[in-house]
Amino acid sequence: MFAKCHRIAYISSLLLAAALCFTGCATQTTPRDLPWRNSRQLVLVVIADWNADHGRLRTYARDGGHWRAVNASQPVTIGHAGAAWGLGLNATHSDGPIKHEGDGRSAAGVFRIGDAFGYGDHADTGLAYRAMQASDYCVDVDGSPQYNRIVDANAVDAKGSTEPMRRDLHMNGDRRYRLGFVIEHNAAGQRGAGSCIFAHLWQSPTDTTTGCTAMSDATMQSMLAWLKRDDAPIFVLLPELEYARLQAQWDLPPAEMQP
Repeated sequence: MFAKCHRIAYISSLLLAAALCFTGCATQTTPRDLPWRNSRQLVLVVIADWNADHGRLRTYARDGGHWRAVNASQPVTIGHAGAAWGLGLNATHSDGPIKHEGDGRSAAGVFRIGDAFGYGDHADTGLAYRAMQASDYCVDVDGSPQYNRIVDANAVDAKGSTEPMRRDLHMNGDRRYRLGFVIEHNAAGQRGAGSCIFAHLWQSPTDTTTGCTAMSDATMQSMLAWLKRDDAPIFVLLPELEYARLQAQWDLPPAEMQP
């Protein structure tokens, strides 16, 4: 009788384990499965919570399979309404605010770093660089076929866009886009999911953005000089609690390395 009960208990435990695996194992992510597993550079921004409008930025390089800090942390400002889950390299989430057009929130998650841009003819960076012209706009018009793309308004229709890339020429000398890079949120241009998310210069340490991440000239210049397109760099923005929850699963630097 004991042997029979033991077998029944053993089979029951196997069935329970199988049921748990069916609901959880299929979605468990390991570092080798991550879309950013080959990235060797990381720009990380951690904020206090979903509604914080500022945070700390730190850069990391992958060394022997592990992340090592490159520079000391630096202050940044983000969207005036905080942050919300964006559309990037990580699986979508619903356990927090979701990014949408015009919400004033920066995109949270893991994103590829795209082209650098600026007002000058060239910049000191290992990223591809695009010199902005007076006719260059990022299209923030939901429903436009050019939504979430930087285009030459002389070549394609950018009617209604409120994002000129030469802000100095269109907005009374504004220098915030003098240097920056694209954070590839919503790369597929999903309608209403948010557009024109950049890292760029701040107007002041207390001025927030409409959804970008802003920083000092010195921080931006140092970071651009360090970033290399061939190292498949990624940008990560997360609130502290989400970072603690996802750090190991997403193969990010340990929390004790954070400022």
